[in-house]
Amino acid sequence: MTVADGGAGLREVLDGGVRSVFQPIVDLDSGRVVAYEALARGPRGSALERPDHLFAAARAQGLLAELDAACREAAFRGALEQQLLAPLTLFVNVEPEVLDSAPLDDLLAIAPDAPGDLRVVVEITERALAHRPAELLRTVDRVREIGWGIALDDVGADALSLAFMPLLRPDVVKLDLRLVQERPGPAVAQIMNAVNAYAESSGAVVLAEGIEDERHLRVGRALGARLGQGWLFGRPAPGPAPAFEVGELVLPPRAAVDLAATSPFALLQAHHELRRSPKQLLIELSKQLEREALRLGETAVVASTFQEAKHFTPATAARYRDLVERTGFVCALGEGLPEEPIPGLRGTTLAVDDAVRGEWDVVVLGPHFSAALLARDLGDTGPDAQRTFEYALTYERATVVDAARCLLSRVVPREAVPVPTGAEQRASVAAEAGAAGPARSPGEVRTTPAGEALLHRALAATTSGVTIADMRRPDQPLVYANKAFEQLSGMAVEDVLGRNCRFLQGADTDPGVVDAIRTAIRTGQEWRGTLLNHRGPERAPWWNEIYLAPVLGADGKVLQYIGVQNDVTARVEAQRALETERDRARALVEQVERLAYTDPLTGLKNRRRLEERVEAALWDARLAGHAVALLFCDLDGFKAVNDEHGHAVGDELLVALAQRIRAAIRRTDLLARLGGDEFLVALPALDPETAEEDAERVAASVSAAVAAPVDLGVRRVAVGASIGIGLSPRDGETFGELLHEADQRMYAAKRGRRAAGPREHDGDPATVA
Repeated sequence: MTVADGGAGLREVLDGGVRSVFQPIVDLDSGRVVAYEALARGPRGSALERPDHLFAAARAQGLLAELDAACREAAFRGALEQQLLAPLTLFVNVEPEVLDSAPLDDLLAIAPDAPGDLRVVVEITERALAHRPAELLRTVDRVREIGWGIALDDVGADALSLAFMPLLRPDVVKLDLRLVQERPGPAVAQIMNAVNAYAESSGAVVLAEGIEDERHLRVGRALGARLGQGWLFGRPAPGPAPAFEVGELVLPPRAAVDLAATSPFALLQAHHELRRSPKQLLIELSKQLEREALRLGETAVVASTFQEAKHFTPATAARYRDLVERTGFVCALGEGLPEEPIPGLRGTTLAVDDAVRGEWDVVVLGPHFSAALLARDLGDTGPDAQRTFEYALTYERATVVDAARCLLSRVVPREAVPVPTGAEQRASVAAEAGAAGPARSPGEVRTTPAGEALLHRALAATTSGVTIADMRRPDQPLVYANKAFEQLSGMAVEDVLGRNCRFLQGADTDPGVVDAIRTAIRTGQEWRGTLLNHRGPERAPWWNEIYLAPVLGADGKVLQYIGVQNDVTARVEAQRALETERDRARALVEQVERLAYTDPLTGLKNRRRLEERVEAALWDARLAGHAVALLFCDLDGFKAVNDEHGHAVGDELLVALAQRIRAAIRRTDLLARLGGDEFLVALPALDPETAEEDAERVAASVSAAVAAPVDLGVRRVAVGASIGIGLSPRDGETFGELLHEADQRMYAAKRGRRAAGPREHDGDPATVA
């Protein structure tokens, strides 16, 4: 019996062969176990013992709803047998695909005879949120009516969970294990900002999954988790974990809310200011809220009402296409609106007597932003453009959340997508593309069974990995993979079917490339590129060259995505090695240039570089009518410092004085070390009328900076400076001419200083404190 078909064995499993094991959930502060999560297993030693095999077989045969019910029954039966009762709490899962294939009332038919001291939290994953929001919201309320809690599972695996979190009002937020186990980045920061904001405002408890070692534990606590789950605390077992003391999980109080019978405008309270406005102002206010939603992106929920379908104009449709492409969830309600007014937009028709029928509502909800335009038609009988509304624009989060729930509770379920059988999962691309019957890709060639068999053999023989993802089902799972993909992924075909291909990604996968792929898929476009993936249980990295192509139905909707993949690790590594060598060569060239143009002791420009810069400044000065000054600075008494204290102290003094001179001149001035104890300062772009005064003022500043004593460890030394000035165009128009004049004047200043006799510090320039 294979996992794919399950045979009669699956039916036997559903008739009593499903069992539960229980994994502890620990309070991270007290170290006590406060809850257990029930995890399904098939019969021991069978091909269906593993949960992935069990659910893959049920999914392939269309028995997922029956398996889901059997798992819950086993969870409750096992919890009662193992006495996992109050104060402990039992976490049970709802398979997301059941929300598309089973009556939701059946979800509450779990352990009807369970005693009152059995505390339960129902786990819902984000994959179910966008497909049946109305039923899901009502189910959540019914779960709360019987006193059970709600957990939102896998938060962070998709941005949609952040968008729906305030609407579902979960008591427990379960962080996807990748947040704990992989390297943090911008996406993790965005998720944790949203989760912590929700937890702070609602009192919800944050639970970190996947804690397998002490590092994971530290990360989980840093992410704000109060509860932890993972192998560090214990693997799933048939009974309780004896190593832990028992504690109690206290959930925030939640009341069931039934908003289906009211309307968003009716939610407004006395403190909400009501105004009157013509239709045109409401149009502009609506557009502004739409722009806010676009800014929020995939974490935004947008819900709008249009009264009648005629008000959903082509211009409106164009704006809502952008919203569908760039936000998490968008729905529109109005009399006569179809279930999908434009691709991706969830539409719902309103009954004439529905209170929402007379309203103009636009609700935008994100993790850190909430706003709602809630308006009521006053019933004017004049031209449509002159109709008047009574409205309020509110940013009060509680009101916005209730308004969003009120509208989403009316959204009809998306049409259920038939679940492919195991045979269909392994069919050829042609058979998969034709699985929807008449809905075929434009230009698709129908083939004979012999042709399909030939194509299937070709796909099995190709060295490129080929996969098909079903875009009509929650989480867009893989429904076909060939043998080459099995080798690329390091996993058996039956282990990848039914999973989203994101399992290949890791912490070092480029999020920018992932976003580009998601954008292409969301807009139904082809995509080519290279992505870092990870192979098998050991998570060995490899570079995947990917080509993605959409398969369209006759109505233009995307049915599947075909992926062709190749391992190009050797090529990428060779390119990277070449780039590394180029970087090294570039760095070597830069180092040579620095040595050629930089004084190695002080880091200042040398004479060669300064000459180039001064010549350029002189050229600019001739064009603009400016002047340029060149200051030649020679230190007085520096030789005595070298003779008495050694060259190391002398070098230290030169470095300190170079920094002082730089601080004494303008940011645009140029400074270089000519050699020994000589420095050059160039002053470009001077006003010819004041150039000489400006140069003398800078020379005085430099002289004062040099003359101040310098502390060098236990020594204090002091030197002076003789400075000569060359000025263009007065003294010449080349660097050489200015340097000659500045040099002559510097020596004249030095001779004059000596002739004047010793002054403070001059006679003893190397004074030691």
